[in-house]
Amino acid sequence: MLFLSFGGPEGPDEVRPFLENVTRGRGVPPERLDEVAEHYHHFGGVSPINRLNKDIMAALEAELAAQDRELPVYFGNRNWHPMVEKTVAKMADDGVRRALVFATSAWGGYSGCKQYHEDIARARAAVGERAPELVKLRQFFDHPLFVESNADAVRRAFAEMDPAQREQARLVFTAHSIPVRADGQEGPDGAPQWYSRQIAEASRLVAEAVGEADYDVVWQSRSGPPQVPWLEPDICDHIEGLHAKGVQAVVVSPIGFVSDHLEVLWDLDNEAKDKAAELDMGFARAATAGPDPRFAKLIVELIAEHTDGVEPRKLSTMPAAGSTTNGEPCAPGC
Repeated sequence: MLFLSFGGPEGPDEVRPFLENVTRGRGVPPERLDEVAEHYHHFGGVSPINRLNKDIMAALEAELAAQDRELPVYFGNRNWHPMVEKTVAKMADDGVRRALVFATSAWGGYSGCKQYHEDIARARAAVGERAPELVKLRQFFDHPLFVESNADAVRRAFAEMDPAQREQARLVFTAHSIPVRADGQEGPDGAPQWYSRQIAEASRLVAEAVGEADYDVVWQSRSGPPQVPWLEPDICDHIEGLHAKGVQAVVVSPIGFVSDHLEVLWDLDNEAKDKAAELDMGFARAATAGPDPRFAKLIVELIAEHTDGVEPRKLSTMPAAGSTTNGEPCAPGC
C-alpha cells in the first residue's frame, strides 16, 4: 500500500524550496511565498504534516496486524520528501507489482482527487516499465467512521466551553477554500460542484449526529490574486459577522482536513482564535479525524472493499466524483 500525501518542510532551510514545489508553474509572486513562509517559520520552519501522517501510518499498520492482514505500507508525498517518485521506485525494487493508494483527502475536485491521480501517473512514468500498478482508494467524506470521528470531536469541543457560552455557541464547519471556477458550476455545462457539495454533505452529517440543526459552512486559507473569486465566506470574516448578530461563542470544526497541519494551526488556532478573542467571543476548535483510532479502521475498510469485495459503507447518496482507477466510475461531469 502507498500512503500518499501533500508533504511539508521539516526545517527552516526546507521552507522556501517546499513552497516553490507547491506553486511550480503557477506564477505565484515571490512576495506571496515570503508571506506564507512566515507562517511556517512561526512554527520553527517545521510543518507537522509528515509527523502526523507517520502517526496515522503507525496506527494503520497496527490495525492491519490486528486483522492479520499482511500489507506493507510505503510513504510518499507530492511536494516534499519522501517524494512519491522515489517511493514508487523503492516499491519496484522491493518487487511490488500492484498496490492500493490511500490519499490523505476525503474529497473530490482537482486538488483532493484528480491531482493525486496525476501524482500516481507521474511517479509511474518516472519509474518506467518496472512501476507497479497503483489503484487509488475512493473518497470517504461520507464514511460512517469519518463522520463519527468528527462528530465526537465536535462534542468534545462543546464540552470544553464554559456552560454559559456552550448554550450560545454556533457550530461552524471550515475547509480549505479553492477558486470558484475550480469548484465548477451547477447547470447545463455539466460541471457539478463536487468539492463544496461534499463538504456541505459531510458537515450536514456531522451536525445531524451531534444534534445541531443550525450551523454554518465557511472557508479558510485562500491564496492567489484578490481579483480571482474563491469560495467564501472566510472564517475570520464569518466570525465578525456572527458577532454583529450577537453570537457569543463559536465551535469550529475543520471538517475539510484530515490532520492538524499548518493551515489548521495557523488559520484557526491563531488567526480565527485571535479574532474571536478580539471580539470577546468564546472559541473552541474541534480536533481533526486523523488521530482518532477509527481513522485507521476506516482505511482498512477501504482496503477491504478491494481485497475482500466488502460493500462500501456510505451515509449519503451523493455519487462519487472518482475515476475508473479508484474503483468507482466517474460521475457525469467529473
